Amino acid sequence: MPVWVAAGFHPCPVFTAEMSGKENNFPPLPKFIPLKPCFYQNFSDEIPIEHQVLVKRIYRLWLFYCTTLGVNLVACLAWWIAGGSGANFGLALAWLLLFSPCSYVCWFRPAYKAFRSDSSFNFMAFFFIFGAQFVLTIIQAVGLSGWGACGWLAAIGFFQTSVGAAVVMLLPAIMFSMSATMMAITIMKVHSIYRGAGGSFQKAQTEWSTGAWRNPPSREARTNNFSGNSLPEYPTVPSYPASGSQWP
Repeated sequence: MPVWVAAGFHPCPVFTAEMSGKENNFPPLPKFIPLKPCFYQNFSDEIPIEHQVLVKRIYRLWLFYCTTLGVNLVACLAWWIAGGSGANFGLALAWLLLFSPCSYVCWFRPAYKAFRSDSSFNFMAFFFIFGAQFVLTIIQAVGLSGWGACGWLAAIGFFQTSVGAAVVMLLPAIMFSMSATMMAITIMKVHSIYRGAGGSFQKAQTEWSTGAWRNPPSREARTNNFSGNSLPEYPTVPSYPASGSQWP
């Protein structure tokens, strides 16, 4: 067995889907493309019902951010045609091709897996990477020169050169601002849920040291432990809060 497989690093999580008996379904690729989906995604099947709305909103936020990158590419093209720098168009194309798949893998999937299996490690990964994405989105909304983003400074400053191109450039500026606002709300919401459930950095360290972060059990797998005619066997006696304490 290759070392990278034994270590748990897979270029595409097909093994997890096969072991669980589920076929990967994301991204939904046309049948004529000789590639197969890399992820299994089913909100109603894997995400607890009380968190499904939030996880779906995070997914829609990812879609909106990808759309924003596409609109930014068109705006940078208009900027270039109207006399701007072609480097901005090249960077905008690079951001679209890079951040669209990477944002899904690096912060949406950790959020999905965190809520699916109550994984502190994935929560921490989400906070760290999503926080960096939030800061970058603010920079893109501001529109610093040479960043390949049609933000407010770039759009407003170009009105003296070309009103038509500047109006087009305002669209991604607005959308980047909306993305940053929704990201800030999402971080606060997820952090509130995580802390309210007793999550901590120590739990994330424990998952890392034990290797539980590689393939944490899904909600369905944990539920199956309670199926059948017999009661589940506990390795230790479960500890319950005292009668006078407050449940989280």
